[in-house]
Amino acid sequence: MYTVKLVGFVAALGLATVSAAAPPAAPAAKAGSVDDRPWARGVSQERQHAALLLFREGNAALKESLFLKATQKYREALKEWDHPAVHYNLALALVNLDQPVETYEHLEAALKYGAAPLDSDKFDQARRYKSLVEKQLARIDVVCNEPGALVKMDGVTLFTAPGSHKALIRAGPHTIIAAKEGFITVEESKVLPAGMESKFDLKLDVASAKTVYKTLWPSYVQWLVIGGGVALAGTGLAMHLAAGGSYDAYDADIASCASTGGGFCQPSGAIVSRKQAGDTLQPLAFVFYGLGGAAIVTGAILAYINRPIAYTVTTGTEVKASLWPSVSPDGVGARFHLAF
Repeated sequence: MYTVKLVGFVAALGLATVSAAAPPAAPAAKAGSVDDRPWARGVSQERQHAALLLFREGNAALKESLFLKATQKYREALKEWDHPAVHYNLALALVNLDQPVETYEHLEAALKYGAAPLDSDKFDQARRYKSLVEKQLARIDVVCNEPGALVKMDGVTLFTAPGSHKALIRAGPHTIIAAKEGFITVEESKVLPAGMESKFDLKLDVASAKTVYKTLWPSYVQWLVIGGGVALAGTGLAMHLAAGGSYDAYDADIASCASTGGGFCQPSGAIVSRKQAGDTLQPLAFVFYGLGGAAIVTGAILAYINRPIAYTVTTGTEVKASLWPSVSPDGVGARFHLAF
């Protein structure tokens, strides 16, 4: 038995030392008998011996904190003999390499046959380590029933549907995607909490192309601008007519005054006020004509820009358009955003 100080394992599990397990020597089986050790059945004496040599090399590397070399030797030993003690020591090395998922798997393999192949102390330690490592992991249950859909997690293929996949993975952010030609790709990204199971039921919808028509902003905007222009021009027309009426009244008053004054007229204040009203209203009328005409032209330009535009989209795709007013020292304008 070897006693190994594992710095990484101490930090992770709060232990002072970890004892590496050693598989028992393989006694020769009697002729015609069946080996009562299930972990040794079908393994020849030669392969057991080769595994023990590799196992001891792994233990020596583990004692020197050469964790990569130790894992290599333990893996080679497992190819010769799938012994729980080898799984146990490999788990100790993997903890120091920050491989919680594989550590958990090898601890499970170490516990497969109970305490007999390890001894009760190592068996109890393995159960404690397994419980602690499990708290760093999350469980997933992924289901997809669309035939031919390829299901991936973080870019690694899990399975081709229909099917399901249950596994322990490192807790944290993960992305699961189901994709199939002719279907809308489903993508789910979640932060998977440690010690809990997350279920993903991936359902794909057929991607059907269709044509939709979108405008940059609601159509009533340009018609409000045009309507405002017509109203301004109408106000200008009313002022123009009122100015003409004032001038006509002024001319009539002057003619009447002259006829009664022997061809000479000294207009009164009332008569003069009619001309002044015309002089005031007529320039304002032209101002309103200009504003109204500009608004009508602006509305016509907006109507042209805002004409419906055809987009080919697939089911589940939405086209969004938005317009925001923009005010700056250089003038007034607008910002446009189109999103699919």
